[in-house]
Amino acid sequence: MYDLVIRKGTIIDGSGDARFVADIAVSDGKIVKVGEVQERGQREIDAAGLLVTPGWVDVHTHYDGQATWDPVLAPSSWHGVTTVVMGNCGVGFAPVKPEDRAFLIELMEGVEDIPGAALSEGIDWQWESFPEYLDALAAFPRAIDVATQVPHGAIRAYVMGERCNTDYAPTADEVKQMADLVREGVAAGALGFSSSKTLLHKDVHGEYMPGTFSGHEEMLALGLGMKGLNNAVFELVSDHLGDDEEWAWVKAFQEQTGLGVTLIATTAPAYENNKMYRLAEQAREQGFEIRPQAAGRPTGVLHGLQSSFHAFVGHPTWREELAELNHEALLAKLQSPEIRAKILSETSVIQSGPMQDLEQLMRMVFPLGEQPNYEPAYEDSIAGMAEVQGCEPLALMYDLLVANGGRELFYQPLGGYQRYSLDAQKKLLEHPNVLFGLSDGGAHCGVIADAGMPTFIMTHWGRDRTRGDKLSLEFIVKSLSSSTAKAFGLFDRGLIDEGMIADFNLIDFEALRLFRPEAVFDLPAGGRRLVQRAEGYEMTIKAGEVIFERGEHTGALPGRLVRRSDQQPGTSQAQQSA
Repeated sequence: MYDLVIRKGTIIDGSGDARFVADIAVSDGKIVKVGEVQERGQREIDAAGLLVTPGWVDVHTHYDGQATWDPVLAPSSWHGVTTVVMGNCGVGFAPVKPEDRAFLIELMEGVEDIPGAALSEGIDWQWESFPEYLDALAAFPRAIDVATQVPHGAIRAYVMGERCNTDYAPTADEVKQMADLVREGVAAGALGFSSSKTLLHKDVHGEYMPGTFSGHEEMLALGLGMKGLNNAVFELVSDHLGDDEEWAWVKAFQEQTGLGVTLIATTAPAYENNKMYRLAEQAREQGFEIRPQAAGRPTGVLHGLQSSFHAFVGHPTWREELAELNHEALLAKLQSPEIRAKILSETSVIQSGPMQDLEQLMRMVFPLGEQPNYEPAYEDSIAGMAEVQGCEPLALMYDLLVANGGRELFYQPLGGYQRYSLDAQKKLLEHPNVLFGLSDGGAHCGVIADAGMPTFIMTHWGRDRTRGDKLSLEFIVKSLSSSTAKAFGLFDRGLIDEGMIADFNLIDFEALRLFRPEAVFDLPAGGRRLVQRAEGYEMTIKAGEVIFERGEHTGALPGRLVRRSDQQPGTSQAQQSA
């Protein structure tokens, strides 16, 4: 008798091949048969009419702290994710000396917008070295699998102390120490090394994060610390993607190690004129394993009274009288005609970026509503709505912020949303060298809610898009599972095939939907985060155990720490797991 049999589901197996109807048998957490299963299972699940897919493998999250106190790892687990990769963007919590703990928290708070008070209360710091951090992750019970990378910021802080984010000429000995620490972490099980060279990433004090201005010699040396460690990946966030000097050392790393590189852009210029697409194509043409990551939609800032940002945060009245009020008191004040008139008469003191021209900004801010629309047209914007109503855009913005108990949220897409269309994003997503990523699960608690990206991709690109062509479900499922798994050396998951880990989603595809993001205060110390729930996932199964049933956690905790494996595809499906 099998442990579990899933019967008569419509299987999209993650290979990209056409869907088919079959049974799946599971024993000891692995898939043992796909086809017609005669023998019974200790548990039988009737999946007739449901899609059966692999569990999603999300390679860009920031659960580095949360994974030490939260066994469920929501919201990613709400959206069918069964494996997360964290330690991205050069930020994380190991290695760490006791005197640097506060610095790493301030770095994570500034770069990834995770409340510092929550991190301070939630993390128990049972480690100093990176291998000790991995062991702490391994000892903690969890619903889904986690894997991590060695972060540049922590490495620099460990070796260089207070000079880590000011001195970009480390000694040769310091570079060697850092490279040795990278190797130690990856040899112990980290999936790779991550770094950030974007000016957007700063700590809570406004200081650029360690690594931002590191020279090419340092970057290459740290990457070469992974040489000979199979399947390791170099993850790089950069404002300089495609620049000749950076491209040269990235290619040199790939040539000298044979290891993969994944590139991430955070600024709008990287998406203009198909720059990211051209980078992906250049890498493909030259035969380099250099893969840009792309999200299913542009990263979007959420405006609202329950987020950390909206058009009036720079207005003097907001800053001096309203910013520290609780929601109820704030709403009462904003409903006052006098306060309304006062704020609308003022000029914002923030005169940088998109905030330098609020009237222009209103052309790219869209009410989300109860059925979030992430591919809106101009007429859906605040400016477009104001034209129809014959009113000033900022006055309409104010009134909508206050409406419905101040619960409304507004979407402002950043880079990648040209001409009010996702056509350019679709072209990028379809490129064979591009990885689906950038959900940022666990991060950006106050202004972004993108952890539900897999559900968005399934619904928008696979079913609901009306303003252009869709993507096939077979391609989507492959991109969310086997493609991301293989890129990070996780060869035992992402496919519904015999010998693979039994990770599945059972999806009522017609009922699948995203709800409007909402603010919850469930982090340690009462910390706030924006989350987005879903419905339509009938079950999510991890290693043969049902961990979610119709959106509710069953209490099962079969998840593990996944360590880098030396195994190559086709030799063994065994993955080293703690």
